[in-house]
Amino acid sequence: MKITRIHHVAYRCKDAKETVDWYVKYLNMDFVLAIAEDQVPSTGAPDPYMHVFLDAGMGNVLAFFELPSQAPMGRDENTPAWVQHLAMEVGSMDELLATKERLQAAGIEVIGPTNHTIFKSIYFFDPNGHRLELAVNTATPEMQQKLDAVKWDMLNEWSQTRKAPKHAAWMHENPRADQQEQH
Repeated sequence: MKITRIHHVAYRCKDAKETVDWYVKYLNMDFVLAIAEDQVPSTGAPDPYMHVFLDAGMGNVLAFFELPSQAPMGRDENTPAWVQHLAMEVGSMDELLATKERLQAAGIEVIGPTNHTIFKSIYFFDPNGHRLELAVNTATPEMQQKLDAVKWDMLNEWSQTRKAPKHAAWMHENPRADQQEQH
C-alpha cells in the first residue's frame, strides 16, 4: 500500500457558517460539501454535527466539524501555539504579500514574511484559533538535494541527542532579523 494523497484534514470549529465564510473570503477557498448527522457513523455515538469541506487546491480538502453538544473547544495547553498549524502553499511572493495586506486590512494580525531559506511564509489565526501558514517555495534544486542528502543523518542524530543537528546550518546563516520567527 502507498498513500496517494491526503483525502481531507479535519479540525473542529466554533461555528461552521462563520468558518466557511472566513475561508472563502480571506483565503479564496471554495466551499464544496456539507454533511450533517445526529450520530457519528464510525462509532454510532449520538453527537450531532455539521461537517464542512473546503477546496484547498489540487485535490486537497480542508474540513471542519461544528459540535454543538460538546464542551467548548480548546487547545493543548502543553503545546506552544506556534507548533500545531496548517501550512498551505501559494503560487508566488506577490500572492503571499497581497494576502497579507488583505488580512491586515481586515484587522487580522499577521507575522512575516518569515524567511525559511527554502520558502517564505506568513502566519495568522483563523476565527477558531487554528494557526495557519501560507508559504511560497523559494528552494533551488541544489538546496533540495543538500537537504535530502542529510535528512536521515539529522533524524538519527536528533533521536540520540535531542539537540538540533547542524547538517543544514547553512539555511540559517545571515538571516535578516526582521524575517525571523522563533520556532
